[in-house]
Amino acid sequence: MDRPPDIAAFLDSSARALRAACSGQALLAAEKVIARAAMPGRPGDGAARLPVCDWIATALAGAPAGRADLAGAFAALEGQLRWYRRGSASESEPAFWNGHANAVILGPGGLETRDDLWIGATVMAPNVHYMDHEHPPEEVYLSLTPGEWWNSAMDWTDPGPDGFIYNPPGITHAMRSGTGPFLALWYLPL
Repeated sequence: MDRPPDIAAFLDSSARALRAACSGQALLAAEKVIARAAMPGRPGDGAARLPVCDWIATALAGAPAGRADLAGAFAALEGQLRWYRRGSASESEPAFWNGHANAVILGPGGLETRDDLWIGATVMAPNVHYMDHEHPPEEVYLSLTPGEWWNSAMDWTDPGPDGFIYNPPGITHAMRSGTGPFLALWYLPL
């Protein structure tokens, strides 16, 4: 199967950004994702959008210069993605319910359906706390906007415009936006 050019461009840009930003365990995880993503998956699902996605354009406009290529490649894909709320989100918590969305680019429900990796994105409105959660695979985040991450082994931190966040397998972690929108990409080898 030939991969659509916009997906290929996003993956090439992701590989460059991951290799430029990551070190240690995060780089090892990133290299697993890059290697697995080299082979195209099966075509996936179509687009769906949530109101919080209106923050994406503002977030992309403020992407750091060092990630402009990655932000542009993501912008070419984002309208094709199926955005959804976290399964444990509840309408009884309107700030989180209305203030976040996730989308899978490669993986279950993504533009390519795969079972060997997840690559996706999270957008949040300003002043939203993404609930504490955990999952078995390790995870690398690249931010496209300012934001903070926490896990049970570190305090709240903003990795900066060229940094990364690494979450070891199974660790409890969370993230939060500040006074502006939050947009981050996540990479998980399964």
